[in-house]
Amino acid sequence: MSRSRVFLFVLLNFVGGVFVRSFFEINQYYFFLLALFSLIMLFIFLPAYRQAGKNKFAALAAFFALAFVLGGWITDKEIERTKNLIYSGKTFKETAIVEKVTPSAFGQNIVAEFSKEKILVLIQSAKYPEYFYGDLLDVSCILKPIENLNASFDYKMYMAKEGVLYQCKGKIEKIAEKKGNWIYSKIILARTTFENKITKVVPQPYGALASGLLFGGGSGLSKEIQNDFSRTGMTHIVAVSGYNVTIIAEYLIMLGIFLGLWRKQAIWFAIVGIFLFVVMVGFPSSAVRAGVMSSILLWAMKNGRLANCENAIIFAGAIMLAINPLLLRWDVGFQLSFLATLGIVASASFWEKSFIKNHKAFGISEIILLSLSAQIFVLPIIAYNFNIVSPISLLANVFILPIVPLSMLLVFLVCLFGFIFSPLSLVFSWLAFVLLFYEIKLIHILAQFPWASVEIEKVTPWQVFLYYVTLAIVIFWIKKKQEYARIKLEEEMLYNDLLTSRTKNGK
Repeated sequence: MSRSRVFLFVLLNFVGGVFVRSFFEINQYYFFLLALFSLIMLFIFLPAYRQAGKNKFAALAAFFALAFVLGGWITDKEIERTKNLIYSGKTFKETAIVEKVTPSAFGQNIVAEFSKEKILVLIQSAKYPEYFYGDLLDVSCILKPIENLNASFDYKMYMAKEGVLYQCKGKIEKIAEKKGNWIYSKIILARTTFENKITKVVPQPYGALASGLLFGGGSGLSKEIQNDFSRTGMTHIVAVSGYNVTIIAEYLIMLGIFLGLWRKQAIWFAIVGIFLFVVMVGFPSSAVRAGVMSSILLWAMKNGRLANCENAIIFAGAIMLAINPLLLRWDVGFQLSFLATLGIVASASFWEKSFIKNHKAFGISEIILLSLSAQIFVLPIIAYNFNIVSPISLLANVFILPIVPLSMLLVFLVCLFGFIFSPLSLVFSWLAFVLLFYEIKLIHILAQFPWASVEIEKVTPWQVFLYYVTLAIVIFWIKKKQEYARIKLEEEMLYNDLLTSRTKNGK
């Protein structure tokens, strides 16, 4: 087994440990026993493996078991941290700095860091006055554990994955502005300025969709439009995903080359641009994952070592889970973005060889098949979390996805020329409006079909697990079959070349 394959299996076992502990209560005693047994196995078999190559599988199994234990152990540690709330019930009167503000049904959800204790706290406030990143607050309240709003959604763990374990109920007052990180505050200000340039010339709700396409987030859309997007499975176009970041990376490379950079320099330019974009949208897990994966692939392109995309995705996921293992279970966006991208990458070669080469159909067949791949991989996650699936999403993706890159480009030009030359910004806004109107209108029409979304019964974690095990076996079988066909073709070509050479020599 090659070193890269061993490393891949170590990552997979680590992720497996995170998965098992996330969904099942396991005493740390069992992790300790497995770790001890693995270390003994390594102590016994590793020297023999190094010297004579013997006991290879025993040594590798011990490494894999240790990776599994590590994943389970750090996940257990994070889960236990959410239970040991030492500040719960205590009254605080001190200053706090606003880290993040998101709109809510009743006003604003403010995540602020207490200056002394260095803990993140959720503060629920009215819509006005508005608060922004870096604002310094005078807070007087009693800290309490975050409460679940309903039985179907674990809001407590959803916030815990963001590092927020307490909510603050009391009085807050802004006493100063812009006390946060100066660089980050400027990036946030740039995003706000860009969004204002969009909403200034693009009417609502199309301006909200334009901002969502470029920066992610559909909170500016009306509830009716959000429901239409959900029923047709098109919510992903207003979420920062690998698809959006890939489009941005392509445009940045083109811009770098246009500015006179060499291709390798343009790739570095794109990597820096992706980092700034991820910062600007607020580090959502989907953006971080997409940014890490895209940067790895761009770096590989720069060095002429285009790595296996599947390995890059798994590596990015393992790194993110090592930093925050709670993402795996309690961040649906993380699950969907990873699995959709992995599905597209894992099945791309199969579709390319089987259908796309022979049935291009102006690129529509590629969109259909890759969209189908993504849906196959995310289907059980959607069913498990939302008890709903969208049969019409494949049709919606076919008619919407091809124009999303052009829409994003036009919206970006609206922002850019809003600073340079306003009349030209207005021209681009009309062009963008046509595409945005088409997208919202078509999604609304498709959402009206009775079978646009179908409710299903409760799905259990074991059913999800068995689904993905079966899917992994199928993919492994297909890849082995493709590898066998490739080897056979190479042997036939070699035989034909040898036969041709002998024939020429005979003449």
